[in-house]
Amino acid sequence: MSLSATTAPPSPAAPPPDAPSHRRRGYLFNRLDLKYSPYLYIAPFFLIFGAFGLYPMLRTAWMSLHDWDMIGEHTFIGFDNYTALIKDDYFWNALVNTFGIFALSTIPQLLMALFLANLLNQTLLRAKTFFRMAIFVPNVVSVAAVAIVFGMLFQRDFGLFNWLLGLVGVDQIDWRAQEWSSWTAIATMVNWRWTGYNTLILLAGMQAIPKDLYEAAAIDGASPWRQFWQITLPMLKPTFIFVVILSTIGGMQLFTEPLLFGNGSIIGGNQREYQTLAMYMYEKGIYNLSTAGYGAAVAWAIFMIIVFVSLINFVLVRRASK
Repeated sequence: MSLSATTAPPSPAAPPPDAPSHRRRGYLFNRLDLKYSPYLYIAPFFLIFGAFGLYPMLRTAWMSLHDWDMIGEHTFIGFDNYTALIKDDYFWNALVNTFGIFALSTIPQLLMALFLANLLNQTLLRAKTFFRMAIFVPNVVSVAAVAIVFGMLFQRDFGLFNWLLGLVGVDQIDWRAQEWSSWTAIATMVNWRWTGYNTLILLAGMQAIPKDLYEAAAIDGASPWRQFWQITLPMLKPTFIFVVILSTIGGMQLFTEPLLFGNGSIIGGNQREYQTLAMYMYEKGIYNLSTAGYGAAVAWAIFMIIVFVSLINFVLVRRASK
């Protein structure tokens, strides 16, 4: 007997033609239940996604083709918003800021998360549950509280970091006045908040790796570093790609941390030193109601950039892990 014949779910036996009507209705109900109930189970997700995901995306795409005023008036202008976007210096400034903060936060964050996940995966580590819970605490802390604390740490006159720099003879830094300093401060906030989250995802991937592989490698004389390089990283590739893509999406949509770092300023500093793409989209699409169509074009530009950068990261991680 074939495997498919042994594992296929039994179908309800058809009642004879002269069976009572309630038996025939029961048979029909069972057939419909087996055939259509899976679609009913997954339908809520697609309904919610269609209402709160797909429709806003299509609506935003339609708005980006118009000179749209949120008061209600709009005029179709085709791709003029995108043409203006290419020539917009503020857009390119926000793009550079976004990539700068993204590079300073995502790369160290992933390396630290990988190191911590491997450390928490060690069998000789005591109180592993406590450390796994503790490392996730920064992610559950309110982002407003994080911004307040780090804003105090990065104060120019009385901040802790400037005090530490003064101990080694470095002059005070106005962290909000320059691009590199503001990028560093915001990236520090992002790293502190999200490293633990990525660590637990990578740790879950490491826990799924069969222990027999490590035992066989240890018998063959492989060092812990060689086991990590030859076993852990290749087996962890799908999880690591997922974390990279997730971090890319979050980095390209960075909004709350730089907004609160600038005390609520939507332009990101006096000279837009740390205004990100998401902040620029908010400025054009929501803060300034008369340019909602242009803000929609910025939103779609962010979407395309995220797709492009995610594909690049996907290809690079796959090639690096071969």
